[in-house]
Amino acid sequence: MTASETEQTTTDLPDVTLEQLPPRLRAAAARAEWTSLMPVQARAIPYLLAGRGVMIQARTGSGKTGAFLLPMLERLDAALAQCQALILVPTRELAKQVWQEAQTLFGAVGLRVVPVYGGVGYGAQIEALKQGAHIVIGTPGRVLDHLLRRTLTLEHLRLLVFDEADRMLSMGFYPDMKQLQSYLPKHPLHTCMFSATFPAYVLNVAREFIREPEFISLSKDHVHVTEVAHVFYVVPGMDKDRSLVRIIEIENPASAIIFCNTKAKVHYVAVVLQRFGYDADELSADLSQTDRERVLERVRQGALRFLVATDIAARGLDIPELSHVIQYEPPEDVENYIHRAGRTGRAGASGVAISLVNAVERFELDRIAKRYNITLEERPNPTEAEVEAVVAERLTALLEARLRERDKLQTERSRRFAPLARALAENEDESALITMLLDDTYQQLLHAPTPPPTGQAPQAEKRSSGGAGRGGGRRKFRRR
Repeated sequence: MTASETEQTTTDLPDVTLEQLPPRLRAAAARAEWTSLMPVQARAIPYLLAGRGVMIQARTGSGKTGAFLLPMLERLDAALAQCQALILVPTRELAKQVWQEAQTLFGAVGLRVVPVYGGVGYGAQIEALKQGAHIVIGTPGRVLDHLLRRTLTLEHLRLLVFDEADRMLSMGFYPDMKQLQSYLPKHPLHTCMFSATFPAYVLNVAREFIREPEFISLSKDHVHVTEVAHVFYVVPGMDKDRSLVRIIEIENPASAIIFCNTKAKVHYVAVVLQRFGYDADELSADLSQTDRERVLERVRQGALRFLVATDIAARGLDIPELSHVIQYEPPEDVENYIHRAGRTGRAGASGVAISLVNAVERFELDRIAKRYNITLEERPNPTEAEVEAVVAERLTALLEARLRERDKLQTERSRRFAPLARALAENEDESALITMLLDDTYQQLLHAPTPPPTGQAPQAEKRSSGGAGRGGGRRKFRRR
């Protein structure tokens, strides 16, 4: 995003206070026991009430859910028993959370809210939609299922919200979102996008779904699109390799370079990632010239998702845009932290610089942060249970998308295996077969190496956006 693209072209709206809200909104805030508005709510609510399309940068836990729910009390018509607002979320857990907050805020005002997500039966959701949902909160795949079944129509839609858009795209929902787009009404639609970060692929999707959006950031109280988020995880020293795998699954980088301090560590980490099925390769001084050229060619083509390298090997490389930089260990030379982190967040995009540190290395990282005035965000080391939940959501969405693509003959053919599927699922000893098939499918769909593209966009960008960027020229973003 260039300066010209973020030029201020319309009138800014002033922040609002709780006391300045319309009576119905104040009553809803009272039901939720709000004593004041959080910054994102004070900033965003005027734009949503005015029907202005916005991209809002706000982190999880900032109060963004209330920011887009509360204005619906003024914008939606309770007397029209049709879906007027659609909120797309990446997971069923988030769908439940948004639904619960909506129940609290809306109380008995007559707005009916229905959550729809995969992993459960259709019956209850269909019945709730038949009763006339004003607001639907759902994962893209399940929303699309209901549209295909004609149990949901968007003919009367007024407001479309993308919540945690960066996560949705990283989980591979883009194809579902593009198919869903064909069901959107032809009349002007108020669209808003909320995201913790705005990498290039999120901006690309915004151009496809939002016409000339205004940009609002609550990062240090000013717009800062090009920032790099500096994140660290404190991990056990003897479990750093497994922690890296869990973090990759949770973060799901579109592309990343992983820095190590020694050639031996580079080789070890690359082997670990390859054994876990990731598209990873190494770059160190120990490689033969032929192998170096092979790796560098994949890097130049944007066809390698994870490059593991030392600082020396990575210097001077023309590396395509990276969504993440991962520091497996803090650099031995503190200045190298800036060089490493600078590999992401380029060309108007934001990026993430992740550091894995043990208890001792944490002190070194703090010293680097103090020297360069860097704000570090600590994230909890993911547990196995958290990873299991994330990959289950991700694979379910991918499988549901593939199921929708099957024709009647393919569906009939697959019924031959229904008795076997039930028998394997019911037999604990045989369930390992299903586990193996699911794991193989997941690895093939998300992590298998892909051949270099020929005459196409770089593979790293394609993986993250699912083709974002197609379908029209560049549109300007108005900066707030």
